[in-house]
Amino acid sequence: FDDLTVSVLNQERVQALEIWLKTTNTKIIQVNGQRKYGGPPEVWDGPTPGSRCEVFISQIPRDVYEDLLIPLFSSVGPLWEFRLMMNFSGQNRGFAYAKYGSSAVATEAIRLLHGHMLEPGFCLSVRRSTEKRHLCIGDLPAATRQEDLLQVLRRLADGVERVSLKAGPDIDGVTAIVAFSSHHTAAMAKKMLVEAFKKQFSLNISIKWQSTVKLSPDEALPPRKPSKGLLLSPPRPPRYSLKSPQPSVLPPRMAHPPCVPPGFSRAVVFPASPVMLLRKMCEANGAGQPLYEMHYSHAGPDGFLYLTYTVYIPGTIMPLKGLVTVLPGPSATTMMEEAQQATAQQVLQRLYNNQFTL
Repeated sequence: FDDLTVSVLNQERVQALEIWLKTTNTKIIQVNGQRKYGGPPEVWDGPTPGSRCEVFISQIPRDVYEDLLIPLFSSVGPLWEFRLMMNFSGQNRGFAYAKYGSSAVATEAIRLLHGHMLEPGFCLSVRRSTEKRHLCIGDLPAATRQEDLLQVLRRLADGVERVSLKAGPDIDGVTAIVAFSSHHTAAMAKKMLVEAFKKQFSLNISIKWQSTVKLSPDEALPPRKPSKGLLLSPPRPPRYSLKSPQPSVLPPRMAHPPCVPPGFSRAVVFPASPVMLLRKMCEANGAGQPLYEMHYSHAGPDGFLYLTYTVYIPGTIMPLKGLVTVLPGPSATTMMEEAQQATAQQVLQRLYNNQFTL
């Protein structure tokens, strides 16, 4: 990954950014696959932004950074926040968000900068940001726990910030309001979570945009009486649950994908790490520990990174090869960990489908 990073970066642009940050004393931080300025900046005497104060900027050349973008969008009016989406390699992902103190200034930014030619052949697209960052996930089991759901969502999707649960007589099961770091991360999650829950937990959830949200970080599921039909704590998993440390956790040579047992029909089963499960399975069958070899392939137009893998399991005849996709993360280490988890998940699925045996 280090060689790849050097090869794709425009070092002159990177140095120009570093000089600009130092000479202007501008502070930016990287979090959840994006670099953020302000929110608000250290010196801010304008109003707190309300609705319709953010613009979405796309068609940004991949080697253009804040040293060009922040001054350009500040020329319209003071920026309350600027967020540039980043790849693990150090390139930007082609889009950013700029937030102003009023909707009038945001409107002026669209009028003045939409179509602005930043470089020959690159005209910026600037339009009003939808700013929808909250998803409503419905039809969750009544025994769903907030901390478990948060952990699983952060493993499945990028940019998950917090979760709030709702239950009541008019709600079937439990509904979750999930806050994301950006509209983009929420949109990506909306596309894939239904299928992910169906494949991993045999749960048919519903998902839609939550337009109006009043969510506190510590908001939790309000206590309900058992007579309302809500389990206040999840039932103890049976001995054959995916959480079980026993070798029977994944029986070898399983001909069909496992189903969620009937006793779990009202509870969410959150499995252990796929890497851990695969290692346990190999140990139970007398095979050596899996060895992972990962290589970056390419970045797709959907923002995902594509990586090829080869998994060597001592005692098997042929290595396993395939392709996984992951979202860009804050570091190469994080990316490799997520790619390894996705790889182990694919290998387990091939075992389930009896495509190879240990």
